Amino acid sequence: MTVVPIPGRKPHMLPARPYFSSGPCAKPPGYSPDNLATDSLGRSHRAKIGKARLAYCIDLMREVLGLPDTHRIGIVPGSDTGAFEMAMWTMLGARAVTTLAWESFGEGWVTDAVKQLKLDPTVIRADYGALPDLSQVDWSNDVLFTWNGTTSGVRVPNGDWISEDREGLCFADATSAVFAYDIDWDKIDVATFSWQKALGGEGAHGVLILGPRAVERLESYTPDRPLPKIFRLTKGGKLIEGVFKGETINTPSMLAVEDAIWALEWGKSVGGLAGMIARSQANAAALDKIVQEREWLGHLAADPASRSNTSVCLTVEGADSAFIKAFAKLLEDEGAAFDIAGYRDAPPGLRIWCGATVETADIEALGPWLDWAHETVRASLNT
Repeated sequence: MTVVPIPGRKPHMLPARPYFSSGPCAKPPGYSPDNLATDSLGRSHRAKIGKARLAYCIDLMREVLGLPDTHRIGIVPGSDTGAFEMAMWTMLGARAVTTLAWESFGEGWVTDAVKQLKLDPTVIRADYGALPDLSQVDWSNDVLFTWNGTTSGVRVPNGDWISEDREGLCFADATSAVFAYDIDWDKIDVATFSWQKALGGEGAHGVLILGPRAVERLESYTPDRPLPKIFRLTKGGKLIEGVFKGETINTPSMLAVEDAIWALEWGKSVGGLAGMIARSQANAAALDKIVQEREWLGHLAADPASRSNTSVCLTVEGADSAFIKAFAKLLEDEGAAFDIAGYRDAPPGLRIWCGATVETADIEALGPWLDWAHETVRASLNT
């Protein structure tokens, strides 16, 4: 599609930081590589300084998230995907499994459970934009779900639906939910995320959080499948505690660790978890105001109770994938918004990250640019 910008209609003010990608996400305000501590770079992660910085990163994550001492935190390879699959491969198979899917990544865990682990799970699905009936979940099973569906903009409203006396384990892919919602950690046995979402961190590293019931499973259950070295969390029937004290399974990037440390310290400076949640909510509210003022824009997640305030997915009236591609490219070429096309498996639309590292003023400045791009692409279609 050839798009010709309309003369004289272009907005005058650009967002100061047009970084609206849903991963890797915007760096925190004030970020510069020059601000990172560098003493650990070029050193072994097994040296005293490397282990200390890894442990400090873990301590910061615990502090900012308000994670109880009952839960362990490990830095593992493979981003959120690696962390979640590590949990699946090492713990599933001890009892029946239920998987919930309402977007692309949830479907990925269904595929793993069915085609790779051969578990024959109960699968509870909903279409993009909707949440399945959570009351159908049988908590005698191990249950897998995404707390916040990054590709659909649909989240679970809270943890009330998770049984306190569950027999199975609760596995939460929380990669675009942590640092944006107040998660009830007593309801979570396994959680995973990556720094590249709500912290604006670098990729390739995942975070694995284990509650006491997950540790009990690891120490009492031996799966009948081969486990790659990077998945092994026990030795001699006991948890390898060093993994959760900064003794990583593989070689981490200390540059990425220092990047995460800076972001976590920034998170503390804006009020910790409560401050980060408030920033994300303010961003989502600013974007919702833009949507409400335009007839051609809508939310893919129709129910506000289950609508994400991080990865906000929008519908564009009458738009197909070619329209969205042209729309997003036009804004990128102008330096007004980067990476706002919806996920490739989702219905054609826009996806705008509203996590804490984004400034509300930049969301507000985006509105006129969305109008301009919409008008421009529609005019091009009609010529």
